[in-house]
Amino acid sequence: MFAELVRRARSFRRFDESSPIPFAAIRELVDIARLVPSGGNRQPLRYKIVSGAEECGKMFPLLAWAGALKDWPGPAAGERPTGYVVICTEKGVGLCEEIDLGIAAQTIQLAATQLGYAACQLGSVQRQQLRELFRIDEKYEIRLVIALGRPGETVVLDELPADGKTDYWRASDNVHHVPKRKLADVLL
Repeated sequence: MFAELVRRARSFRRFDESSPIPFAAIRELVDIARLVPSGGNRQPLRYKIVSGAEECGKMFPLLAWAGALKDWPGPAAGERPTGYVVICTEKGVGLCEEIDLGIAAQTIQLAATQLGYAACQLGSVQRQQLRELFRIDEKYEIRLVIALGRPGETVVLDELPADGKTDYWRASDNVHHVPKRKLADVLL
């Protein structure tokens, strides 16, 4: 059952805006993430929830979408996230901040998938504009934004092609394809 959850927890870049993720659901995701292991139990992560059409509309232009899809500007109106979690670290507190960040972000993504939502982790963020817009104190470093909402596309896993290219791609039927290496290719 867990393996299937991991297979379904893909990076979705198109969402169904007609069915927004409720603030309470995003709060539940953060509540789950706050419980994950932390290096030295320092717990340096802090979370900003962005919810509602107005706040999400302000957040959207601060993000870059799908670097491998060069000609795609990102989700169109009606396909945009309906919630976000901004993950920050308290400067100078963490012992293993990168590890803590990865564990928390993946936990949010898996929990969102289990609840029937989709997620996309975004590192290409206009951090200073985000800080000013949402009044995030300078003592926190903005590390990652997780976009959330109802899935608005189909994402499938494919076997890595013979040329070894790992770039994801979108077919003419708008199905998003993500190539993955075979198990034999990742075992040393």
